[in-house]
Amino acid sequence: MQPLLTSKQQALVDRAAKLADMFAERAAEHDRDNTFPHQNYDDLREAGFLRLSVPEELGGAGAGLPEILPVLERLAMGDGATALAFTMHLSPLGQWASVWRRTKAPRLAELLRKAVDGELVWASITSETGLRNDMTDAKTRAVRVEGGFELTGRKSFATNSAVATHCSTTARYEDADGGPRLLLCQIALDQPGVSIHQTWNTMGMRGTQSNDVELDKVFVEDAAVVHSLPVKHLDSRVLETVWAWAMPAFSAVYTGVAAGALDWTVQTLIQRGKAEDPVLQDVIGECQILLESSRALIYRQAEEVTSRRLFTGDIQDGVARSAVVKYTAANNAVQVMQRLVDALGGMSYTKALPFERMWRDVQASTFMPMGNLATRKLVGANVLGVRTLPEIGPDETGPNSRAKG
Repeated sequence: MQPLLTSKQQALVDRAAKLADMFAERAAEHDRDNTFPHQNYDDLREAGFLRLSVPEELGGAGAGLPEILPVLERLAMGDGATALAFTMHLSPLGQWASVWRRTKAPRLAELLRKAVDGELVWASITSETGLRNDMTDAKTRAVRVEGGFELTGRKSFATNSAVATHCSTTARYEDADGGPRLLLCQIALDQPGVSIHQTWNTMGMRGTQSNDVELDKVFVEDAAVVHSLPVKHLDSRVLETVWAWAMPAFSAVYTGVAAGALDWTVQTLIQRGKAEDPVLQDVIGECQILLESSRALIYRQAEEVTSRRLFTGDIQDGVARSAVVKYTAANNAVQVMQRLVDALGGMSYTKALPFERMWRDVQASTFMPMGNLATRKLVGANVLGVRTLPEIGPDETGPNSRAKG
């Protein structure tokens, strides 16, 4: 049972399927050797997928969130690590494109055109060891200097840093008027003071090469500070970009890994003459139902983002709704893999077969932002009417704005 797609979605998924089949052939090697799949990125570039989410007016393919999500799912069926790394480029460009369509901001147009011209590959690098990655604070410090800021700190889980030319990152500016602010900045990864440390040696998603990135007095000009907000606040612009797009994008990737494992298991069982086994039918049926329930929330999110209904309520509710999508997809993917183990038995445990890698890759889903515990706490507080953090609305985001409690 495949998702029912529009003609535009299906055409993109068909192109993604050809790439996914090639990625699947290389996945075991990169998983074993703990290396980044550069050849896969070359294929994505050749296929025009690196400009997929750039508006057609700026030279891209004009894909919005409803088209991006099935592409990510299909790519992840071949190799989850490549799909997850690619998400860190595709999703931010889609976020900017969405904002550009409303604002026609020249700076956004310039960045998006650079992606079309092959001068820009993006990464979103905000995670830090010992700090929950909820886009409300940072341990990295920003110090005011002439013309901008100097950033010093160390980021972890820097997915796509192996191939990215630029990244978005966060830093805390302690001496801002009115109290500390979180700065959202854009930097080039070849700037002086940027170092990538080979720290990635994990159980799964090994091909993402999500190594640490160290910033040592990295200069960020004022124009490259794209947004700021008081620390420990929920922000409308962060909801509209990061939460609204990243949560369904991550969800599509992990749903795709589980869907790939289900597809492989089904083909294996058919080849072994097990299709008539009612116990196995029960397992496969449950797994398909879990994936369909994930897709229902993923595409609900896409519709709410595209229609902008997600942004008409309060910010906490919007973040909570976004987090529910990722929570459901992540935990459903883990459950699918565990149920498939029941069907495959010992075949699930051997590195000679792809299932074992998929099983490991899925385990990253539940702690990627927003993680399980944080999601449950936020959703519970929201249902109970408890305000977790002050909110910053769309008209209150300037450097001297006052937050509402």
